[in-house]
Amino acid sequence: MIVIDYQDRRPLYEQITDKFKNLILQGALEPESRMPSVRQLAVDLSINPNTIQRAYAQLEQMGLIYPVKGRGNFVCPNEKLIRRKMAQYRAELKEEMIRGAQRGISQDEMNAMIREVFEDRRG
Repeated sequence: MIVIDYQDRRPLYEQITDKFKNLILQGALEPESRMPSVRQLAVDLSINPNTIQRAYAQLEQMGLIYPVKGRGNFVCPNEKLIRRKMAQYRAELKEEMIRGAQRGISQDEMNAMIREVFEDRRG
């Protein structure tokens, strides 16, 4: 489900946060479904449980997951909230693209960057 890219310059917790965020927003993780346990995911990825905990804390701050004491973390059941978050991420992307255009990045260059990001996510 989650694969760490050790060539990526971002911290591991950011990679994990982004991967789960995408899985949730794409509907691959159903609302109310249980997230992998911190301990098990840390073992599966061979990383420190604190790294997983930090990623989960960020997902909780984003409103994408919620904790249940003694049971684990679950995907937020509110699809309206998830749709709102997706609209927010699209708006942020649009702002970044406008900034890029203002800095002289052509539409072809932006399209190439977007294709590169999607190709990296697939492979």
